[in-house]
This record gives sequence, structure tokens and C-alpha cells, in this order.
Amino acid sequence: MGKILGHYIMPHPPIIIKEVGKGEENKALSTVRACEEVGEEISKLKPDTIIVITPHGPLFRDALSISTLQEVTGDLASFNAPEVKFSFDVNLMLTEKIRKKAYGEGIMTVPIDEKASMQYGVSPELDHGSMIPLYFINNHYKGYKMVHITYGLLSKVDLYRFGMVIKEAVEESNINVAVIASGDLSHRLSNESPYGLNEHGEVFDKESIKLLEKGDILGLFDIDREIIKSAGECGLRSFYILSGTMDGYEVKGELLSYEGPFGIGYGVMKFYTRESKERELLNKIIETKQKEIERVRECEDVYAKLARASLEYHVKTGEYIDVPILHEKMLTERNGVFVSIKKEGELRGCIGTIFPTTDCVAKEIIKNSVEAGERDPRFSPVEEEELAELEYSVDILMTPIKATKEELDPKKYGVIVKKDSRTGLLLPNLEGVDTIEEQLSIALDKADIDKSEDYEIERFEVIRRGSKC
Repeated sequence: MGKILGHYIMPHPPIIIKEVGKGEENKALSTVRACEEVGEEISKLKPDTIIVITPHGPLFRDALSISTLQEVTGDLASFNAPEVKFSFDVNLMLTEKIRKKAYGEGIMTVPIDEKASMQYGVSPELDHGSMIPLYFINNHYKGYKMVHITYGLLSKVDLYRFGMVIKEAVEESNINVAVIASGDLSHRLSNESPYGLNEHGEVFDKESIKLLEKGDILGLFDIDREIIKSAGECGLRSFYILSGTMDGYEVKGELLSYEGPFGIGYGVMKFYTRESKERELLNKIIETKQKEIERVRECEDVYAKLARASLEYHVKTGEYIDVPILHEKMLTERNGVFVSIKKEGELRGCIGTIFPTTDCVAKEIIKNSVEAGERDPRFSPVEEEELAELEYSVDILMTPIKATKEELDPKKYGVIVKKDSRTGLLLPNLEGVDTIEEQLSIALDKADIDKSEDYEIERFEVIRRGSKC
């Protein structure tokens, strides 16, 4: 019977590798020493296989990806250290067992090999999210096989369930493993960060570390979604999966190091587990998720309620909902409308109209919510089982006016770029779009307009609806 010998959280900043940092790694010396400590401990445990869960491999919205090559390789050439190279045999037996068990649980995985690399346009090579932790393992221990997993943008319930799948697959195999969840904490701890400062960055790091130290897995799954979003982390989904690999155990975490020298939080942790009588954690996590959805529904304003009712009705019946009795403005005013749909905080569809195509805002919402949910070419159509998890926002567009580049403001104004029959639009106040240059670049890409062309610019304001809380 196989066993998971150790569970760890490790960060993945390339700068802590001496060949990359060239002295700058000394600013994160506590992190370096803690990572070396993990490497030393794993060398004593001598696992046959190391499972790495990373954010930075091939990422899919509805599936996890798992390497199925016999050998995976990589280097740090993109960080100016091509001499730092990695090569590992993949434990294909364990990988296939994990995939089969996940499929049996309704969790999709994408096998990453040369064929998939060409089909999906992704790299089969190791990503820095896995190479940085393994660098410190290799300093002390070699000869192990690996399983390389990239988390998907699945629900946190499914990510926990996938961790349970890993645990069951290991236990049914005659191998011993260590599991590493790769992930940085907040990317917005200070102005030194390229992502800027957000007050929730420090809050997220303190809260998540405290919960992990206590082994309060349920609390980890109940961190306020606004704090998570504002913090700009990249590790939480890895931690959700790691938590699932400890299902059925009492858990305590030991913080080996935490610091944020470059405005990004780096945490190194190891976990102690022992058998527990508590077997209902998954059900409690599901209840937590349901309560979260209920809170979102309670906060929906009439615009979001109409968008949701429209898409749900169309998905279930194939018909458009009749216009309900609403307040007068929605039935008399005519505007362009964009409907945005999110799932687990990630975009699931967004389509709209610059100018009105129906005789009132209500009909515009009904039409565009269906378009966003079922006909956004970037996504597969929404399926009925997803409906309960979706969140809606509605942007009412004011009339666009001509503008110069200097008159734009990505937080206040949306932008429209035009050249001949090509048009690109970007809504205002989008996460990650902070400068005029970024806003224009995205809009131009949407329109397939080169920035050197002589294009027209328009700006517009929106009234953003969705939440009354």
C-alpha cells in the first residue's frame, strides 16, 4: 500500500535561484533557507515519486492538465539561466491511475504530450512553478519520478475532490510520494510589486497562513472572495488540491518561512497529519460553497436577476423568457448593454451591443445574457449543471463620443477603436487593465488593427449593475 510521506507548500519566484538572482536572492534568504530545509527533509523521506501541483503549466478552464510524456524536461533559459536544466521520468502508472479515478468522479483531465501540445498550443515542458521548488529538492535528493499537474479553473469543491483522488490513487499503488503545492501568496503587498499595492494583500497572506497553520481547511475554503480577488494570489487552487490529499486526517501546518521582499508573498510550509474520525469535511466544503452562492444571489439587483433568469430559461427550454414586470427605466430606456458572466471568479462569457438593438434595456439584457452564455466564441456553451455557480453583471453603455488618446481613462471610460469595418471595444475598470496603453492594446488586438494604423478612438461611460450589496 502506498503512502503520502509529506505535504508541502513552496513558492516559485525564479529570483530565489542563485543563477537567476545573481545576488538578489539574498533579499529572500529566509525563503531560500526554508526551501533548502524542505529539500533536506524530502531526502530523508526518500519518496519514489514527487507530485507537483503548479499554476503555470497548461491551464484549462474546465479541466486539470497532467503530463503523460515518459520524460519531462525544462530549463530556466527564459530567466537568463539556460544552464539550469531539469529532466525527470514521469510515473506513468500513477499518472494514469489518477486520471482514471478523476474521470470516474466526473473530473476532467487533459493529458499533455506532444500531440496535445500541438492541438492546444501549449508547451509540454516543465514550467517555472514546478522547476523552482524542484531545484531545491534536487540540491539534496535525486532519482525520483514525478507527476506534473497543473490545476484548472474548476470549482474549489472539485479541486478538493481531485486531491482526494490523488490520495486514493497513491494508497492503491505500491509507492510512496511527497506532494508539493506550488504557489505564491499575494502579489500586491507593496508598491515594489509590479502589480501594485492593495490593502487586501497583507490581509490575505495573514489569514491564509493562520488557517493553514491551524489546519482549518474549512476556513481556507471560506476566505472572503473579495479579499482573494484583490490580493492577486496564484497559489490558492494548489492549496485546495493539497488539502484534498490530506482528507480524513487532522492537519497542522508548520510555517518554515514567510516574507514579501519584492511585494509578493512567499510562504514555505510543511504539514503534519494523523488519522481523524472527521469524515464529513467534503460535505462541509460543499455547504460553504452553497452559502457563498446564496450570498451572491441575495445581493443581485434586478438587472443581474433578469440576466440570470434569461440564460437559465434559455438553457433549459431553448426559448427566450418573456419580459417580466420591471421598473419603468428598464422598459422605456434604450441603450447598448454588455452582460458578463463569471464562474469561480473567472470570466465565463461576455457579449454585448454598443448601440441598442431592441426597444428597451430589459430586452437587451434578455438577448445578450443568452449570447454571453451560449455564443461567446471563447467558451463552450453554458451547460445546465453550471447554472447554479454563475454570477452576472450588466453594463449599461452611454453614447460613445470621439476622443484622443490623452482623454482616455481605463478606470472611468470604456474605449472603442475603429478602422474601416474593424471595431474593437473594451469595457472600463477591468482587473489588470491599469493604463491607457494596456486598454488600447487589448482593444486593437480585438479589432485586428495594428497600432501603427490611423484608427479612430471613441470613449464611453457605463452604469455597472449586478450587485445591490
